[in-house]
Amino acid sequence: MKLVSFNVNGIRASVTKGLPTSLRNMAADVVCFQETKATPEQVVEALKDVQGYHIHASGAEKPGYSGTAILSKQQPTAVVYGIPDADDHNKEGRVITATFKDHIVVNSYVPNSGQDLKRLGYRGTWDEALRNYLVKLASGKLPVIFTGDLNVAHQPIDIARPKPNYNKTAGYMQSEIDGIAALLGSGYVDTFRHLHPEVVKYSWWSQRFGAREKNVGWRIDYVLVSKGFEKKVKDAFILNEVMGSDHCPVGIEW
Repeated sequence: MKLVSFNVNGIRASVTKGLPTSLRNMAADVVCFQETKATPEQVVEALKDVQGYHIHASGAEKPGYSGTAILSKQQPTAVVYGIPDADDHNKEGRVITATFKDHIVVNSYVPNSGQDLKRLGYRGTWDEALRNYLVKLASGKLPVIFTGDLNVAHQPIDIARPKPNYNKTAGYMQSEIDGIAALLGSGYVDTFRHLHPEVVKYSWWSQRFGAREKNVGWRIDYVLVSKGFEKKVKDAFILNEVMGSDHCPVGIEW
């Protein structure tokens, strides 16, 4: 099985930049999109030429903002939109959970704290609500795969310029680092770092100053798995060569 996660930064724009071809080449069994910037109906329309997948999408109340989708070759047995019992966090279409016969996939586009850190406090409550949900899911019988744009670089190895950004820039504030550390401390495993402890690779680059060409990036897109399932993961990858967004796809095979 192969899962790919990709912040497309607008699914309709990404389709015009070669997304259908990229999907065919990646040949994933499950694809998780973040920042679709579209309604569920618009996601389905944008992907009309992509064959072989069941599509489940969630949009934000605000048009053209946020949004997530899960594509899967196998029809899920259940799909949940949002974080259960957390209505304050479910207005932006940021979480979809798909349950399959052998595993659960949670796809999330975690809120960015913002250029002026205006949402940093909200981000903390979000992280806690999502973590509580993921810990509860992991206590069940099925392994959980949690993936998406988590909008945080966990360690200095995950960001090209850690010192000038630390505690100054959204995505590398100590409270955000504490949030992902708490999730990892609860039993989830960062598959890429588990299999590649010293590899420097990024999944997002600023669209300014030629950052991608210079590889001045951040690793903020992840695939985490509930404890024990990491033993079944054969590969964890970051596909820097795939274009069409300011992010690139990440994923696992098991």
